[in-house]
Parts: sequence; C-alpha cells; structure tokens
Amino acid sequence: MKSDAQVSAPPPALSSNAQALAGVRVVEMGQLIAGPFVGKTLGDFGADVVKIEPPLNGDPLRQWRLLKDGTSLWWQVQSRNKQSLALDVRTAQGQEIARQLIRECDVLIENFRPGTMEKWGLSWETLQEINPSLIMVRISGYGQTGPYRDLPSFGSIGEAMGGLRHLTGLPGQIPMRCGISIGDTLAALHGTIGVLMALHHRKANGGAGQVIDVALHESVFNTMESMLPEYSVFGEVRSPAGSALPGIAPSNAYRCRDGVVLIAGNGDAIFSRLMTVIGREDLGHRHDLAYNQGRVKAVAELDRAIGDWTEQQSVTEVLAQMSAASVPAGRIYDIADIAQDPHYQARDMILKQRTRQGFDVEVPGIVPKLLSTPGAIRSPAPVLGEHTQAILYGLGYNDEQQEALKAQGVIA
Repeated sequence: MKSDAQVSAPPPALSSNAQALAGVRVVEMGQLIAGPFVGKTLGDFGADVVKIEPPLNGDPLRQWRLLKDGTSLWWQVQSRNKQSLALDVRTAQGQEIARQLIRECDVLIENFRPGTMEKWGLSWETLQEINPSLIMVRISGYGQTGPYRDLPSFGSIGEAMGGLRHLTGLPGQIPMRCGISIGDTLAALHGTIGVLMALHHRKANGGAGQVIDVALHESVFNTMESMLPEYSVFGEVRSPAGSALPGIAPSNAYRCRDGVVLIAGNGDAIFSRLMTVIGREDLGHRHDLAYNQGRVKAVAELDRAIGDWTEQQSVTEVLAQMSAASVPAGRIYDIADIAQDPHYQARDMILKQRTRQGFDVEVPGIVPKLLSTPGAIRSPAPVLGEHTQAILYGLGYNDEQQEALKAQGVIA
C-alpha cells in the first residue's frame, strides 16, 4: 500500500521544550488503564506517543465513568500528550502499518492477554527482527510465562492475588477494594521504570532492545513490604487491621468532635512529644514504651489514650497542636478538599486543561517534579483518529491510499 515515491518518516512529533524524554518515540497499543498509564507518564516528560485505537469506538476508556460531551473525563487525563491513530490491527493492512510504525519507534506498549500480539503477527521475535533496538513493554495479568499466563485478569484480580486485597478492610469482614484501580497503576509504574532502565542500558551499555514483562499481581506483590519474610521465618500471616499500621505503634485514625484525624506517633522521639501534647507524660516516660517493640505490645492502651484526648478536640485543634509539636498528623481529604488545598495549588498539582471539545477541565499535575527538565501538558487528549492522516502521510501513504484504507474500515 505504500507509495515508492514517498520516503518513510517518523510520525509528526509534538512540540517539546528540552524535556527529559524528548525524542523518545513510543507506540501505545494498550487499552484502558495499565498500558495507557505508561504512555501517559512517558508523554508527560516529552516522549512522542502514538496511540493506536480501534477505528469504530476507540479505547473503551473514552466511555468509562462520567462523560462530558460524549467523552470520559478520565480520558482527558490518561491520554494527554498523545496522538491518536485509528487503526484496525486485526486486519493484514493494519498490521503492516503497525509494523512500519514500530520499525521507527523506541518503545512499544501493549497490555493484551498473552498471545494476542502473536496472533496479529506482532510477536517479539518478529518485531525484534525489524527493530533490534525496540523496547517492548508487555503488561498482563500473570505475565508472559507460567501456568496462569493465559487466564484473563484485571487489576482487581492482581490486587487479590498479590496480597493487597487480603489486608484491606476490617478483621473478619469481606476485604474491600481501595476505591481506585491501584493494581493497574502499580503495574504501569513498574512498566515505566522498566522502560527507563532499558533505555539507559541501550544507551550507556550499547545494549539491544528487550522485553519488559510486567504481571499485575507481581507489581502488587512487590509493594507488600515484609509479608513474605515474616511468613517464611515466623509463619506469620498478616491480617487486616482497619486503619491501624500493624507492628508499628502508635499509628492510627482517631475520632474527633467533628471528624477523623490520622496521627503517626510511631517514631521514638515523636512518641514522647505526642504523649506530652495529650497530657500523658506518664506513658511518654515509661521505659517499656521507649521503643517500638514495647509500644506494639501496648498498642490498645496507647490508642485508647490518644482517642480519649482527640474526642475532646476538633480536627483543626488536633492538627494545630500536632504541628506545633512536630508530630505527623493529617485530615482525610476528599477530592473537594484536594481541589481547594493551597499546597496542591502551590505545587502545580491542580492544572487547567482546555480539551479538544472546547471546555476547560482541572486535571492532576505531573509527578515526579524534575526541576531542570520538568514534565508538561503539551497537548490535550485527542479525538479518535485525530492524527491518522498525518501519521500515515509520514509513513508514505498518499490521499488515494488512505481513502482506500478508510473505505475498507482499516483506518478512521
């Protein structure tokens, strides 16, 4: 389908201002959360991200949760700094176009069930032949190997298998989810870390490209602290503990006259200051409570003492006294609190973005904060197929060829 008279070129780049990943070319083939979150993170720091979407309806995330003018507000965050190529990779023509794009890119992101890319003629072995320096991020429920590799999964299942869901909620009750797709996000962050390491290896060590195999449950499990060593040595199975932090005391949520406050008084010196604030110097001076091991044994007594004091105070009063004594404490924020908080505003964590649909929306700022090469929102989330024509021009497809592909439903 490609015209011999036209020379292939990389897809058009979004403008960049000396950002950390400027010049890194990414093709994103993932959908919904985990894969696209990798693309979002790389794009925030200057990578040129081409998102391949099904021509008819695009990424299902476009229709998830609350919609404005027919498009999800979640989409406006997840797909900023990306170009949209509406391409049916289930067709032979679509697969060929995908291969042409991948031949020129640095990073390929996919989060389909293992075997899907192979079915489309886009296996690692095939792609490595045409692009030996390719870095391929593969996010799946259980990874590309092992007895569970072919089972379907979502982030919530990864949270359960990774051990996180067992710890959420109250003892003896059905475990709760934390309210967001944390399993997908953890997998995405591990995928992003893998990309950065692979890019460094390729540049600094002269290494070739490689696959980054990310499993949802492994990403969750990697954050589960000392659960496995405690089990292997003591047979200890950590259990749900509500708002407390098991094995570290005192650290809990405490009721006040008008709400709830979190107090983390688990440092040795911090504990002493906390006891002074609540008028329990007797506890602060007890030798058996000088270190965490002793305080854990007396955690019920300590929580009662702190709770008896906070119940007589307002949240504001507690926070003021904790701050004066340098004891870590905080209120529980909902999104309205976050949107109005001056610290969030001062650190550019609430940004206003003009959407392609023409309205303004507040979106989360960019993390982490690189002081010399900061991230930026360079482009709002695209409408479906917004960059298809320009990308195909860059690959050498003329108007007539594009019209033919559109008539066959290969592009939109």
